[in-house]
Formats: sequence, structure tokens, C-alpha cells
Amino acid sequence: MGLEVGDILDGKVTGVTKFGVFVGLPDGKTGMVHISEIAGTYVKEIRDFVTEGQEVKVMVMVVGDDGKIGLSIRRAEEAARRSDLPSRPPRPSRPSGPSSRTASSRAPRGGFDDMLSSFLKSSDDKLSGMKKGGNDRRGGGRRGGGRDDYDDYE
Repeated sequence: MGLEVGDILDGKVTGVTKFGVFVGLPDGKTGMVHISEIAGTYVKEIRDFVTEGQEVKVMVMVVGDDGKIGLSIRRAEEAARRSDLPSRPPRPSRPSGPSSRTASSRAPRGGFDDMLSSFLKSSDDKLSGMKKGGNDRRGGGRRGGGRDDYDDYE
């Protein structure tokens, strides 16, 4: 049985260490799941998540030239959850070309475009107000020590 990256297999935990677990695979080979690939959350104690002899689903992450096999329990679970979700319907296609997206013919659409234009307008209003009214929050004048103090010595 040739292993390929992305394969999801059933295995059995054969050993637990402080850095990961060893999993026996169906073809008689053994792979390792690093501690970072055991669960989607922080894993301090591996035995809180898996025990020796437990059946687990693993995804093949790496098949090294030296025969080492890197596995992931976390990614196998994520792939299983994704396959359980109903697929999204395809997005409707938009007309393309230079005439379809000119600034003057662009109608407001919901979502990101509206949020971005609202932010830009708000930002421009704040900047113009600061420039006009001297509503500068950096302080009004100098408090001494500026170059003007040395004009007498030139």
C-alpha cells in the first residue's frame, strides 16, 4: 500500500511520548503524530487526548525519503467535519470587462465594499476637520526647547 500525502487512514496508537504519539498503520508501518497535530487546541498533556491502544483517524502529512511518516489527527478530524458540511452553491458569475466596473456606474453593494467606502468617507471627514479647525490632538504650540529659542544667537 503506497502512502500519499493527504490520505486519511485508520490507525492504532502504539506509543505515547511527551512530544507525540506513534500510530500503527494498516500496512504494518508506523507513523508519528507530533504534539501540535493531536488537537485543534493547546495540548499540554497528550494522555488527556489519546491513550495507547486507541483507534484514531490520521491524515498523512509527510512521507520522508528515509521512511518516516508524519501524521495528523487534528487535520483528519477537520477534513471529516468539512466533508459532513453541505457544499455551498456556486457563486453567480459577474460580468467582466472594463465597462462593467467603472466608478460612475458602480452601484452600492452590501458587505465589504460598503464598509470600506464608509470607512474612507469617515476617515476623510475626520482629516479635513482636523486640518480646518486646528483640532489637532498633538498639542497647540511648543513648550520650549524648539529651534525658535536659538534664533537670537545667529
